[in-house]
Amino acid sequence: MVAHRTQHRRFDEAITKKALSQVIIEPRVFNRDGKEFSFLVARTKQKGRVNLLINASALKEQGYLNHPEQLVPVLAREFQWVVSKADTTQKRVMALVTRDLKKAPIHTNLAIRNMSGKEREQALQDLFRTYLTTVDNYESLKDHPYYEVGSIKRISPDQPESTIKLYDIRVRKALQIIVSEPYFQEHTPKATRALLNGKIWNVSYVNIESRDWATRTRVVPKDQSVTVGEKAQPIQPAKVLVNVHRLAAPDDPFYAATKDLPMGALAADQLARVIALEIENQIIEKSMRGHVAADEHSTPK
Repeated sequence: MVAHRTQHRRFDEAITKKALSQVIIEPRVFNRDGKEFSFLVARTKQKGRVNLLINASALKEQGYLNHPEQLVPVLAREFQWVVSKADTTQKRVMALVTRDLKKAPIHTNLAIRNMSGKEREQALQDLFRTYLTTVDNYESLKDHPYYEVGSIKRISPDQPESTIKLYDIRVRKALQIIVSEPYFQEHTPKATRALLNGKIWNVSYVNIESRDWATRTRVVPKDQSVTVGEKAQPIQPAKVLVNVHRLAAPDDPFYAATKDLPMGALAADQLARVIALEIENQIIEKSMRGHVAADEHSTPK
C-alpha cells in the first residue's frame, strides 16, 4: 500500500495528514460493546490521531494471511474510518424537523402482516404525511449533479433543487415497492415492518464524498428513545442513507442488484432491493445496541 499510495485515496490521505498513530495487531479485537471486528479504529489522546487495531485470528480465519493481494482492498477500505475518526473539524448541527408524533399512524407487526399490498402502500402514504421523510436534512444534493437511470454520466441540474426533487421521488417510489410487492414480504419482511411500525424516520440519498460506503443505517441509542402514536410507544428513530456517487462493494448484500452502477443511477426497483436489504441486515442489531456514529453525516465539503 505504501508503494502504491495513489491507488488508495483514503490511505494516502491518512498518511499525508499523519492521522495514523499506530497499527496494532491483537489476537482478537472487540469494541466497547463486546462485538468482535476484523479491524477497528480507535481514537487516541492525541488530537487528530488514531490507532488501527487488526484482529489476527480473523485474518487467519478469512484466509488473508500470506495473501496480500486479497487483504489490501479490504484493509484500504478501513482507512475511511482512520480519516473519519481523526477528523476534528466542527460538525454542522442538523435542523430539527417538526413531526406530529402523537398522531403518527404506526402499525403492529401483526397488523402489517395481515394487510394487503394496497393497504400497506396507503399506510406508507399516511406516514409520509406525519414524520417519515425522504430528503436529506443537510441538503447535500443541492445544486449537485445527478444520474439518469442506468447511466454513469453525471448531469448538472437545471435548478439548485432539481437533484433533491429527483431523488426524493425515486426514494418514495422505492419505498412503495418495498411495502406493496409480495417479494419483499417474503424475502425482507423486517424491512417492510420497520417502514410501517415506526422505526424508520428518514430514507434519503446523500452526497458524502468523505465516506466510501454505499449505504449506512443510523439508529438513535436506547436512552434517546422517543414516544410515538396514541399508545406512546417508545421508538429508537432510524435513518437510512444512500451515498449517491458510491458503488456497492462485492461484500455488500445488495451488490448483485446494483449491476456495478453508482447508487444514484439505480432504478426504483433496484433501489428498493438496496434499501430493503440494508434495513433487513442492520436495523435490528443497531436498535438493540444503539449506534453512536463516528462517521455521522457532516456538512459536505
